[in-house]
Amino acid sequence: MKKIFLVAVLSSGLAFGQSKKVVTSDVHWWGYKVAKTESSSHDGTVKVKSGNMIMKGNELVGGDFVLDMTSINATDLSGEYQGKLNGHLKNGDFFEVEKFPNASFKITSVKKNSDKVYNKLVTGNLTVKGKTSPVSFPAKVNYSNGVVSLESNKFSFDRQKFDVAYKSSMKDVFVKDDIDMLVKVTAK
Repeated sequence: MKKIFLVAVLSSGLAFGQSKKVVTSDVHWWGYKVAKTESSSHDGTVKVKSGNMIMKGNELVGGDFVLDMTSINATDLSGEYQGKLNGHLKNGDFFEVEKFPNASFKITSVKKNSDKVYNKLVTGNLTVKGKTSPVSFPAKVNYSNGVVSLESNKFSFDRQKFDVAYKSSMKDVFVKDDIDMLVKVTAK
């Protein structure tokens, strides 16, 4: 009986995949004013609070990540201006972190991509401020010695789909709808 139970447990692990816990992460974002240029942008980071990547054999098949929106930080500024922008991003004008302290991303599919560097197309559901919308991005995925790494190419998503809007309609026309992101995570 014990052997049957052990075989069942091992088989279910192979059928559903093996979960690897995120141990390092680097999530970088860019927001733009009307003209989408380097000189009209702000950029920064947000921390991954927790996450898992699901491996089936040597292939990434799923995963989920929780972003700590209270950690959003503009890194292109310093001092008083950095503090003002960080406060602005965290308040009701944009991410409302008191009400929505976390955002999340759940991988729904990982497919082969024709790009030789970014060999996978990762698709998932991004949830920000309680609103969920699908997002896809090209990524390099590597698995070696029990460690999986995922590094995205820079990708964009529409902030308006998540009600991330400068609350004054006149001011919102000065901010582009696209937010660019670059994500690197490692799990073991």
